[in-house]
Amino acid sequence: MQGRSDDQRELLDAESVAGHLLKSDSVFRFLATHRGELFPEEMFADLFPSRRGRPSVPAEVMASVITLQALHGLSDNETVDAVTFDLRWKAACGLPITAPAFHSTTLTYWRRRLAASARPNRIFEAVKSVVAATAVLAGKTRRALDSTVLDDAVATQDTVTQLIAAIRRVRREVPAAAAVIEQHCTAHDYDNPGKPAIAWNDKDARDLLIDALVGDAHRLLGHLPEQDLGRARPRRWRCWPWSPVRMSNPSRARMAPTGIGASRRRSPGPGHLHRRSRRPPRPQDGAPPPGRLQSPPRDRTRYRHHHRLHADQSRGSDNHEAVIGLALLDDEPSPVRVLGDSAYGTGATRAALAEAKHTAIIKPIPLRAPIPGGFTTDDFTIDFEARTVTCPANHTLPIPPSGGVGFKTRCRSCPLASQCTTAVTGRKLTLSEYEPLQRAARSQARDPNGKPSTANTGPWSNGPSPGLPATTAKSATAASPATTTGCITAAPRSTYVDSSPWA
Repeated sequence: MQGRSDDQRELLDAESVAGHLLKSDSVFRFLATHRGELFPEEMFADLFPSRRGRPSVPAEVMASVITLQALHGLSDNETVDAVTFDLRWKAACGLPITAPAFHSTTLTYWRRRLAASARPNRIFEAVKSVVAATAVLAGKTRRALDSTVLDDAVATQDTVTQLIAAIRRVRREVPAAAAVIEQHCTAHDYDNPGKPAIAWNDKDARDLLIDALVGDAHRLLGHLPEQDLGRARPRRWRCWPWSPVRMSNPSRARMAPTGIGASRRRSPGPGHLHRRSRRPPRPQDGAPPPGRLQSPPRDRTRYRHHHRLHADQSRGSDNHEAVIGLALLDDEPSPVRVLGDSAYGTGATRAALAEAKHTAIIKPIPLRAPIPGGFTTDDFTIDFEARTVTCPANHTLPIPPSGGVGFKTRCRSCPLASQCTTAVTGRKLTLSEYEPLQRAARSQARDPNGKPSTANTGPWSNGPSPGLPATTAKSATAASPATTTGCITAAPRSTYVDSSPWA
């Protein structure tokens, strides 16, 4: 059932004791003053249809905490610590100084209920409406767009994880295996289920680690004493990722199959059983195809999403970051300064921002020269009025309606060809209708005195709680408006907007 706040303050109420220390233009003072207007109890009545059970944390307290968490970009555990020890948070949420905080899973519980409701963004919609009605916030605004492609966290295990997990399970299941591992297996501390701390971007280091782990596996199999495990033996031996061979002589260890493929070679086809198993091999990846957000990339430098959400389309022109970013700005009542990385630097996006009178402070899409250190598109002089393009060797060609300019035979005898292209048919440029905007943006980025500037925008917050937008703590002041767009929130001043849905 829904919990309710006590109208009567306690003796050590944080706002009564330390409220005068809050800055007048801070978000803490704003929430302490307008908390009741922002988050009335009836606003969250649909989240708690039953009147039975233990009362929840009061809605105005949780809504204030979620708002501050989004503004400061804190994790759930960090948020709980702030509610426990930070007097500003206690004053903003209407808590007494001695009040303990709730458990961090309460935030997940509330987010889940909000996401399943008809109005998942009611908290930030309320902030926006009160800000607009009271006019307490004024000044220029900045919207910062950012996005992270999320990989669905499924049961996929790489080779290192499988090897470590298998050796640990053999130690747990097979008698006398613990002593053998302690004496002969030195590639990893098998008390730690995680991966070793190596340079994972170094292929040689990864290969050496895998070789060492496979060597540990061979030594473990070779030094295990001959023993009869009885009827439980097939189940116990099946913990190994490949079919094992019972050994009593360490010299026979080299005969053991290596790698996961060994178990597959023992299964001639679908439905066949392992030689030492009574059931078909368990698939390592048990996630259904609809659970995938996007095909795994070659590089594993992205974040992982570990909570449940509905699968959404992540490919196609309609789901490009630039298209989604423009949709986030649809409800802005007035022009704003838009901060973004190069993913939002497409020509169409810049044209749309210019048409909407927004100020774009977006990193240009970097140019790549066909030859390292050679000429890029910016080294070609383009006359957009005359529709001509001149290469670094002063060869001038007209720009056709298609935008494709090919220098072809002019590159064969050109002394600068070695710095320009390796193509047999010569250098070719493809110029779009947005080329003037793109070139102007790159020129502005190279000019240290160019304006608008991205200097003094404060640090970025890249670690919000899953599903929540975040900003830096410095930006959490009531000096500029906060807006909400769909599932995305634009908080005061410098805002980090995450395009992932709430979970």
